[in-house]
Amino acid sequence: MDIGSKIRTIRNRKKITIAQMCEGTGLSKGFISNVENNNTSPSINTLQTIAQFLNVPLPYLLLAKDQHMSVIRKNERQITTVECTDLTVQHLASRSGLSIRLVEFPPGTSTGELNAHEGEECHLVLQGKVLAEQGEESFILEAGDTFSWSASVPHFVKNVGDEMAKILIAVYKENLE
Repeated sequence: MDIGSKIRTIRNRKKITIAQMCEGTGLSKGFISNVENNNTSPSINTLQTIAQFLNVPLPYLLLAKDQHMSVIRKNERQITTVECTDLTVQHLASRSGLSIRLVEFPPGTSTGELNAHEGEECHLVLQGKVLAEQGEESFILEAGDTFSWSASVPHFVKNVGDEMAKILIAVYKENLE
């Protein structure tokens, strides 16, 4: 873990000197320097003292690099078009088996044939009117409506309205691809 570099980065971003940190934590300049250079591993109690002084939650200092917040700017989104349909899928975020997608269905388009795959899905209709089918159930849903299902059961979604339909989908899979 690179806790020391994280502490130094936070301290510098907050424009706190080592001397101020020593005064606020009661720790020596040499000790803080060794911590920031990853030459020593502070105890949990010492990390708690540092975290309180820097006004950050202790667990934040313990996060691995890949556990930190991830940001994808609108203009950096991965966008795919589903073959044989006019569906556009914007991949908004993914993390630890969970992905968020924005799917746009032009009028009359659908997900194609009934399909099934591993995972769970939750949907929020943002715009338009869609037909959602799974097994023997089918519902017409409009903006503001939600639906969810086990994706392992064959399912189908179609825009049955006259305008573009947009659905925000959260997909959870144990082993996200």
